[in-house]
Amino acid sequence: MFIYRTESLELLRSRIDLVEVLSPHIQLHRSGASYKACCPFHDEKTPSFIVHKGDSHYHCFGCGVHGDAIAFLMNYLKLDFVEAVESLAEKFGVLLEKEEEKELHRGTSKTFLKQALQSAARFYHFCLLHTEVGLPALTYLVERGMDLAFIKKFQIGFSLPGNLFHQVMREQGVSDPILEEVGLLVATSSGHVRDFFSDRIMFPIRDALGNVIGFSARKFKEETTGGKYINTSETPLFKKSHVLFGLSYSRRTIAKKKEALIVEGQIDALRLIDAGFDYTVAGQGTAFGEGHVKELINLGVATVFLALDGDDAGRAAAYKIGNLFQKKGVAVSVVSLPQGSDPDSFVRAHGKEAFSQLLEGAVDFLRFLLQEKSREFDLQSPSGKNRCLQTIVAEISLWEGDLFIHESVRALARLTDVKEEMLLAFVTRPQMYVRRSSKLEPLEVNRDTILETDLLRLLVLIGGAKKEETSALIETLVPEQFKDEHARRLFCLIRQHTTVDRLSLMVQLESNEERLFFAQMMEKRVNTQKVFEGLREAHLKLLERDWIEKREALQRKIHSGTLPEEELLALAKELSLLKKPPFV
Repeated sequence: MFIYRTESLELLRSRIDLVEVLSPHIQLHRSGASYKACCPFHDEKTPSFIVHKGDSHYHCFGCGVHGDAIAFLMNYLKLDFVEAVESLAEKFGVLLEKEEEKELHRGTSKTFLKQALQSAARFYHFCLLHTEVGLPALTYLVERGMDLAFIKKFQIGFSLPGNLFHQVMREQGVSDPILEEVGLLVATSSGHVRDFFSDRIMFPIRDALGNVIGFSARKFKEETTGGKYINTSETPLFKKSHVLFGLSYSRRTIAKKKEALIVEGQIDALRLIDAGFDYTVAGQGTAFGEGHVKELINLGVATVFLALDGDDAGRAAAYKIGNLFQKKGVAVSVVSLPQGSDPDSFVRAHGKEAFSQLLEGAVDFLRFLLQEKSREFDLQSPSGKNRCLQTIVAEISLWEGDLFIHESVRALARLTDVKEEMLLAFVTRPQMYVRRSSKLEPLEVNRDTILETDLLRLLVLIGGAKKEETSALIETLVPEQFKDEHARRLFCLIRQHTTVDRLSLMVQLESNEERLFFAQMMEKRVNTQKVFEGLREAHLKLLERDWIEKREALQRKIHSGTLPEEELLALAKELSLLKKPPFV
């Protein structure tokens, strides 16, 4: 993990306007010197979410949630610490410099790259709506059931034939190196450059905050060369194996519902999002893989619905994608679309209510797996049924979690009317090989550092809120109780301030090691509605650790056999006073 330079963080801290950060996501109402809103972290009808004018923190008097701009982005949009800091830097025009890059050449700022892509998206969108050459593409979209409101909502565009795009970008001051770096220009064998996208419908690909990071370009004429879709190549912003199309529109609902609806195509995703299924995403550019699964699991997804095309290829994709999620213990349900249809065509033909019914009738992955395997094996034959079930159990054995595997096999037994014991006998766990070494070092886990960072993390999250509840707790602690030197330094800073936020603390930390310690500490996610409960628990654990260590130290001295009787009596008396924890 890298560390940002102090000067950059200080500049960012001074420019952040919390109201400006919150306004795109919640409806704030001015009330005197404050702003009020219904809390986005719990259901309420009367606003209790408060931001005081000029303050760097918000607070909800309903659920107790409290935080700064970074906390909001991490908890509401489920960004990680670095993503939150970088998104704020982009929003408020601050170029973050990294410590390890002081003497190195830094690549083009991601802010400039995103600005170039946004300019391109505006140009493509204009060409679709306002040029004669873009009319066939617009007609095609309208015939596919996309009206102007839909096209404008998702900023769909059109890339002109030839190199006009390159000329326009030059006139707007966007350099060729930047356009090449984001995949909009490509070098030719003659040493010139040409537009990468030509005569295609353009779908912007966005990051979590809605910034354009690439494009997916669909051909609408048979004579257009290349595949049906051409996507932006790998760039500093666009990583195909991790990017989920539509996530910027669906991220919040996915994190809240802990569910995701997965489709194959971009148009499918946009159609369903527009129809109200705003927890829909699609894979991007490559087959749906483990990187995409990880992105959704990081958002807390516990259930996914697979609504893939109603053909053999769609069923094969559902089989593969479902297995990826099942391996990670995520429940999978497969939506059965009519033969030859896809989510886009189905919603246009039958409406969103009919699609909702399809979702309600989705089958769990085990049933789907059994249906697919029954195509290969004759379940009416004892031999075929035996081989079929052995194959399925072998796949289940590769899933994670012994309990999950056991319960899945039990469910399969009920589906096939076979005794559980028989199927459980088929379960095999993969052999784990450990390379022999001449010297095996034990894995070091510093329990003291974990305990201390748990306490400090929660103090930072509270940020000085309800000071009467935290001040008494802080007063029971002294810096010497923190064994980790970075934790000790951080505690001293927290104790000095009635209100703290992440950037202010990072700016005051004196070394790269301290800032790295802090950044890594804040990466851990915390249940925002149980911060005070967690703080009290961490506080008691720290006090208990100190009490135990004091008792053990006294006992070692008493049993050392080297002390005079007077000192032994004094130590015994001191030990008796520590018989019970002072905090009980």
